[in-house]
Amino acid sequence: MSDTKKIAVVAGGSAGVGRAVVDALVDRGYKVAVLARGKSRLDQLQAHHGADVWTRTANVAEQAQVDAAADAIVAELGAPSVWVNSAMLTSFSRFEDVDEAEFRKITDTTYLGTVNGCRAALRIMSKGSIVNVGSGLAYTSVPYQAAYCGAKHAIEGFTQALRIELARDARPINLSMVQLPAMNTPQFDWTRNRMDRKPQPAPPIFQPEVAAKAVLKAIDERSREVLVGRSVLKLMSANFALPDVVEAKLAKMGVEAQKSDQPDNMAGDNLDGPYEDYPSRAHGSYDDRAEESGVIVDGDVARKTALIGGALALLALGWGFGRATKDTAGTSDGGAFQTTRHHRVARDTGDRAAFRS
Repeated sequence: MSDTKKIAVVAGGSAGVGRAVVDALVDRGYKVAVLARGKSRLDQLQAHHGADVWTRTANVAEQAQVDAAADAIVAELGAPSVWVNSAMLTSFSRFEDVDEAEFRKITDTTYLGTVNGCRAALRIMSKGSIVNVGSGLAYTSVPYQAAYCGAKHAIEGFTQALRIELARDARPINLSMVQLPAMNTPQFDWTRNRMDRKPQPAPPIFQPEVAAKAVLKAIDERSREVLVGRSVLKLMSANFALPDVVEAKLAKMGVEAQKSDQPDNMAGDNLDGPYEDYPSRAHGSYDDRAEESGVIVDGDVARKTALIGGALALLALGWGFGRATKDTAGTSDGGAFQTTRHHRVARDTGDRAAFRS
């Protein structure tokens, strides 16, 4: 059993966004249990953080492995109050070039890995926060990542359904989603790629520490959803208002935006197993183009603000239209009054002239 430190779990925490979340939670004073497939990166993480982390190799696509890790966490550290699901796989490929086995591996890790993590967390947690790391691609998909986009859409639907069940049962566990923009992570250095150039995060690009801040916001404020980066806000609003325009634009430039100007010299990828020849770090190869900060907003607040702003705009438009209509009507009535008065004066004058004659 651990000391009095708070316990957190990060599934998929040895690199990328997960690694940034681990670092942030350690800085907050948590003892962090980290699950990942690759032992070498877990060992590096352990060497870096020492007793502040606890590591276990586990494939989140396998429920039995996640459950075994959860049981070990409780036995050795105690019940966690935070669980973050961050593991993912993708492939930069045309859908027709991705066979069933490859598609299933991406889905099993990205979507079912999140499901498995939630199931294990709910079994061992009595209260606290579960955070599912999502993506702006849960709202607007891009070409050449059909399996990943489908998984992120699935996570969104699953998370909402589970959140409603937890509320119905009055369980003191908050379930959040953090929707991320393009991040500078190792994903673009080791992912399976069938494009003619090395993949890149579609600009604007943000550092993984921005994502970690958003995860902490979700935990601290018990948010339903947190939106990160101006690009996510733009994608959501544009796809809601003009989905046909968005799809037409992505058909023209969606693939090219994911291509860097560098050749793809990777000898392998991480789809069939961990890519071991890569250190445990949060950042990928695009530090020179990544932004250190970005907008982080509560999704519900953003929607209400947009709704109120739209309503006020419609109200102003209606008021202006009504004012213009009233002014026009007033001018017409005044003209009619003047004409009637003119006719009455003319008639009276004529009557007096007739009387005098």
